[in-house]
Amino acid sequence: MSSIFTKIINGEIPCYKIAEDEHFLAFLDVNPNAKGHTLCVPKQEIDKIFDIEDDLYIGLMQFSKKIAVALEKTVPCKRIGMAVIGLEVPHAHVHLIPLNEMDEMRFQNKVSLSKEEFEALAKSIQTNL
Repeated sequence: MSSIFTKIINGEIPCYKIAEDEHFLAFLDVNPNAKGHTLCVPKQEIDKIFDIEDDLYIGLMQFSKKIAVALEKTVPCKRIGMAVIGLEVPHAHVHLIPLNEMDEMRFQNKVSLSKEEFEALAKSIQTNL
């Protein structure tokens, strides 16, 4: 059965897309820890991050770095945090989270944004790529 991320990649479920290339997709997390919380996923459905072949793994990190740089230019923060948890969705992914305090990395405190705020934020980040 396809993961929710595969369904997003295939266009079966909509997302607030930041960037996409042949191998990866970046989109805003709809249940964000902080404004700008972004997910970077390989298009190939692989359950665990360390099961990814080396070249694809390095590509995911390079893609994530590019997104993190644009995110930091867009969302006021002290830094961009990165987390790889892997328990919530069986599809390898990287969380990029604008941080001003440690609680924003704890996956307990969430922020709410409207559809319009998500759309505007995605476009703002895209302009900084």
